[in-house]
Amino acid sequence: MANKIRLDNDYPVITKSDELYNRALGLIPSVTQTLAKGPTQWINGVAPKYLVKGKGSHVWDADGNEYIDFLMGVGPLSLGYAYPRVDEAIKKQLEDGITFSMMHPLEVEVAEMIRDVIPNAESVRYSKTGADVTSAAVRLARAYTGKNKILCCGYHGWHDWYVSVTARNFGIPEEVQKLTFTFDYNNIDSLKNSIDDDTAAVILEPVVFQEPKDNFLHKVADLCNEKGIVLIFDEMWTGFRMALGGAQEYFGITPDLATYSKAVANGMPIAILTGKKEIMKLADEDIFFYTTFGGEALSLAAAKATIEEMKEKNVIPFLDKQGKKIKDGYNEIASKLGLDTTKAVGYNWRSMATFDPKGGDPLLQKSFMQQEMIKRGVLWQGFHNISFSHTDEDIDYTLRALEESLTLLKKAIENNNLKSLLRGKPVEPVFRKTDNFNMKPAAKK
Repeated sequence: MANKIRLDNDYPVITKSDELYNRALGLIPSVTQTLAKGPTQWINGVAPKYLVKGKGSHVWDADGNEYIDFLMGVGPLSLGYAYPRVDEAIKKQLEDGITFSMMHPLEVEVAEMIRDVIPNAESVRYSKTGADVTSAAVRLARAYTGKNKILCCGYHGWHDWYVSVTARNFGIPEEVQKLTFTFDYNNIDSLKNSIDDDTAAVILEPVVFQEPKDNFLHKVADLCNEKGIVLIFDEMWTGFRMALGGAQEYFGITPDLATYSKAVANGMPIAILTGKKEIMKLADEDIFFYTTFGGEALSLAAAKATIEEMKEKNVIPFLDKQGKKIKDGYNEIASKLGLDTTKAVGYNWRSMATFDPKGGDPLLQKSFMQQEMIKRGVLWQGFHNISFSHTDEDIDYTLRALEESLTLLKKAIENNNLKSLLRGKPVEPVFRKTDNFNMKPAAKK
């Protein structure tokens, strides 16, 4: 019998998930297309591995077990699964076609909408993934400045220019690796010390979970302006969540270039590059950035419907309100229990549970919490990615499940038997860092 969302569930049966997983072994490298969705980020043996259906904020796995989802596709589902207005727009466009031999009017219509809501969007280009548009932004910055060096802070995709700063840099020529370096968030001196005469661009996620301190983002913008360096905001997470126009609207900073994906089309694959005309015009003839599916009409129809819905339904304040209930509720429960080894941090629309090593291995604490939340019908990875479909009932239930799970976590820590209580293989360290981004600082001058 498949689990429904109940506090008294047993651990879910995941037989079909495991059968699919075994078929994928050796056929699909790492068995997943997205690392955060793969088995290393879930407690292996308890968590489902394959989802087959979603509606609103709920999902069903391959064995029919139901969960409230707080990953929401690792970010794209800003409105919710199978959201009626977006799905209707996709179906309507599907009747006329998906992709064409010439341009489609939606390319113009959506670009005009983007221009109206994103402050720096004097020009707009589309692609399919976040890595596409961050790489295009880097190429534009190099073409515009005639310089080569890139300074980054955050996660920016899988392409050579960025992944060269990580431990998974095999296959990237050494000469390429020498062109990208990192700096510390909230440390303007680490950026100043990294800049030289060959610095073309500074690219960063405006926020991840930390808040900018001491006007950090404004200082970054001022420094780039002073040094003639292109400032790029990677707004994959902040765009259409922090504000309709993203972090640049929220903080009142207009970067030279900005990149978006995830939340803008409620799950359909689209990425957007926006920027100032004087830089973007280089994409007319000087640089090459074209893709067959850049103007694919289903995703553009979804983006149009998503933006319209966000504007008409005032979605952004709702995400903040519901997220605040989860974030504050988590911390209130931990405080009430006297559990000082865990805390929810970040902005309301996307918070994250952290675990202190004084309570034991943080990955074991996270794995235990994930195990107990999944048992209770909540698909939980430590993150709370809020969508417009997360109802008051979802939030209230999740807080009850969190209280039960955190109570058990406290007891396990006190009894020093956390590891023995895990019913599967614990989660592994994440590749995508959530802080301490300065992995490859430039040599000090």
